[in-house]
Amino acid sequence: MTERIALFIDGANVYAAARRLGWNFDHRKILEHFRAGATLHNAFYYTAVPAHPDDKQKRFVDALTYMGYTVRTRPLREVTDEHGETQRRASLDIFLVTDLLTTADRYDTAILLTGDGDFERPVEVLRARGKRVVVASIPEMTSYELRNAADEYVDLSALRPEVERPGYRLPSEGRAEAGSRPFYVTAALTEPDER
Repeated sequence: MTERIALFIDGANVYAAARRLGWNFDHRKILEHFRAGATLHNAFYYTAVPAHPDDKQKRFVDALTYMGYTVRTRPLREVTDEHGETQRRASLDIFLVTDLLTTADRYDTAILLTGDGDFERPVEVLRARGKRVVVASIPEMTSYELRNAADEYVDLSALRPEVERPGYRLPSEGRAEAGSRPFYVTAALTEPDER
């Protein structure tokens, strides 16, 4: 029997990983890589979108949908911290966990492209239900707890020849410090949108 898989991509985490690595991911190649030799139940992609998305953002979401992803979006919201700085945030963790758990009967292996430690407990729950869980990210962005909870860890940087989108310039290249987080997680509202 062919293994049934489901792919869950934390868009903010993958975008931040691409910025750290200095090259971009081809989401069609990611899909092809992870479903090779398996039956794909579904591929979910979670991403924040501005309240008024521009054409580039709309094309990105449309392209993901065309590739076969189920795209879950949530609008960015403004948050003011205790220092009076306003930032944009959108948490899609609950969407990912809901899909992860409610579709568990339809797959044998869940593949999570994220390094976020918040997913440690849902991963443990899946494993207790007999599911195999693979976490894929880059080491410097993967929490120890999540890596420890998973059955297998895949270093995305090692997959460059298979999943890179060559010749594609990251929208943030040259505009942020190396290692900084995506604009919708940490940037003040006074900064221009980069996606």
